[in-house]
Amino acid sequence: MRYLFRPPATEAAGLLTLPWHQPLEEWDPDILLEVPQRGISRHVVRFTTQNGHVYALKEIAEHLARHEYALLGQFEEEGLPAVAALGICVDRPGGQDAILVTRYLEYSMSYRFLFSRPTGDHSAEQLLDTMVVLLVRLHLAGVFWGDCSLSNTLFRLDAGAFAAYLVDAETSERHEQLSPGQRHYDVDLARERVGAELLDLQFGGLLPADVDPIEVADSLPVRYDALWDEVTREEVFALEEQRYRVTERLQRLNDLGFDVGEIELVTTPEGARLRVETRVAEPGHNRRELFRLTGLEVQERQARRLLNDLRAYRASLEQKTGATVPDTIAGYRWLAEAYQPVVEAIPPDLAGRLAPAEVFHEILEHRWFLSEQAGHDVGTTAAARSYFETVLPRTPRELTTPSAIVGSRD
Repeated sequence: MRYLFRPPATEAAGLLTLPWHQPLEEWDPDILLEVPQRGISRHVVRFTTQNGHVYALKEIAEHLARHEYALLGQFEEEGLPAVAALGICVDRPGGQDAILVTRYLEYSMSYRFLFSRPTGDHSAEQLLDTMVVLLVRLHLAGVFWGDCSLSNTLFRLDAGAFAAYLVDAETSERHEQLSPGQRHYDVDLARERVGAELLDLQFGGLLPADVDPIEVADSLPVRYDALWDEVTREEVFALEEQRYRVTERLQRLNDLGFDVGEIELVTTPEGARLRVETRVAEPGHNRRELFRLTGLEVQERQARRLLNDLRAYRASLEQKTGATVPDTIAGYRWLAEAYQPVVEAIPPDLAGRLAPAEVFHEILEHRWFLSEQAGHDVGTTAAARSYFETVLPRTPRELTTPSAIVGSRD
């Protein structure tokens, strides 16, 4: 047998002790984990844990395993939203298929898990819009998915919204640029698969009665075309409108979750033509700024929300002191005096329900709600106390972090 693993070596060392010589479906259940309500797969897929990390193991033909391993490595380097491949095991005894190892995406949820939650605040349309954003991002990068479906997508909460990640890339292809025919073929495949998956949910009693699976699936191409047009079209406008129209376009793209690369503005006597290059990687301006100021690594919408709170905190410091507070000092004090006390106050029995940054975001929302009711600002401390008592306990344990999954097995 041969193994190919990406760094860090400490992760690979523990995985090497697994029984790679045996068929995956014959592995001892004691070394495997049960991940609830995961998506449907046509291959044998199992989960295991090593050194506090959860990994997905997929038994697949060697040429497909090598193909997917290489593609996922490219996606990770470029910042595309996808699971990360750690390694592959090939040349297994008896001509067995290879095994691809990917890192399980923490705090992620499958569509089946989301629809199995009785108090979930999601909708079929919301998940579809999130998946369409992922598909557009991949197409901008020249990636033909070839198997876009809800089963092959994982969803993460990001400041109350969802972010989508590609899970399965075995049928994906990489091109310099996709033709309209390739893009629309991918979209048609996605429509068919999503329709079948929503029908399956309906037969299982998991889909709300007012949701028509075929109608929702048929709306996917329309949603895709609208988003693709928004992020790729050129605009022509009068010269006197130049400044505000450029600002307006960039703000729309940012609101949709896309970063902007190169901007080309050509002026002619007839008007101005605007072409915007949309970055295909997961947006990161707010994430990078928050990391620079605080060292926190969170998702983009979460970072935007936390930065807003940090700026408000800085303004209050400057009002109290009557002096300008450098942004690095404000970041350090906000982290120590606002963020960390809230995170550290999460009751131990509720830890892991949501990512810490998501908890902080929800507390800020809860603070606004309580302040509206009270007619005055109740403060973060009181809001956090109320949130831990009344809101967080009603949030189902997502069972998607290593500690939660391992704990569910014990």
